[in-house]
Amino acid sequence: MDEVTVRELRNHGGRVLERVVRGETFLVTRAGKPVAELRPVARAPRSSAALVASRRGLPHVDVTKLRADIDRVIDQSL
Repeated sequence: MDEVTVRELRNHGGRVLERVVRGETFLVTRAGKPVAELRPVARAPRSSAALVASRRGLPHVDVTKLRADIDRVIDQSL
């Protein structure tokens, strides 16, 4: 976890928040002492119906052809 001082947070808050949006967590310090943690908000879980609906538009995958493609590319002796 990275540290950020209250002064850095005040002067560069936008940059720090962009990093938080990307998943980073910060320990906020004042006079060298920890005073807070800044972390991304946990995402709400998606329902199974929402997950199915979001994948309806994806193309069909022929698993036999996919496996054949992978076998051609990957060294099977590994």
